[in-house]
Amino acid sequence: MTDYNQVFENNKRWVASKLSSDAEFFQKMADSQQPNYLYIGCSDSRVPANEIMGLDAGEVFVHRNIANLVPNTDLNVMAVINYAVQHLGVKHIIVCGHYNCGGVKAAMQPLDLGLLNPWLRNIRDVYRLHMDELNAIQDEHERYNRLVELNVQEQCINVIKTAVVQRQYLEKGFPTVHGWVYDLKNGFLKDLNIDFEGILHEIQKIYDLTGSGLMQKDNNQ
Repeated sequence: MTDYNQVFENNKRWVASKLSSDAEFFQKMADSQQPNYLYIGCSDSRVPANEIMGLDAGEVFVHRNIANLVPNTDLNVMAVINYAVQHLGVKHIIVCGHYNCGGVKAAMQPLDLGLLNPWLRNIRDVYRLHMDELNAIQDEHERYNRLVELNVQEQCINVIKTAVVQRQYLEKGFPTVHGWVYDLKNGFLKDLNIDFEGILHEIQKIYDLTGSGLMQKDNNQ
């Protein structure tokens, strides 16, 4: 592991490398940020958000928590989504999970985990929603990986349920919500190909928060 004091030496070398390629790099970073992407990912230290996307500082607005959850009662993630959509104008919102996720694995265990219980209950709820599919998978590791994917899918739906995302998409045609999974073993990203428009239309029968009357129209059909 890197020694604490070594971190500052690493920082100096990083600054020097940035300035050697662009003398105005930090001035540009200090002026403003206009990222196209909001990345909601796991806090796992093995998943560096902008690096796995091949993007530089200033290109990705990042929120991370255990198991990349988007509970509507979590003011932290809700504030991040609101700021990214309404003030930064991001074009894409990405929920990115990863295989071998400790949070997802913990939620699969019949254990009392204390303070983690209410947080991990969100993942247990995902298991409950997809119990038949998951229980049909005999291999435990494959079941674990599938729960990682389904958790990403459900968190994408939670993003789509938010008023700010619905309103911005209705008015401007963006952002679009995507679900990804990162594979720690090979470094590749897997696009789950979330049907954003299809999910948006379907959930607006109940979760229409735009005042556009879409829910009423569907009920009258």
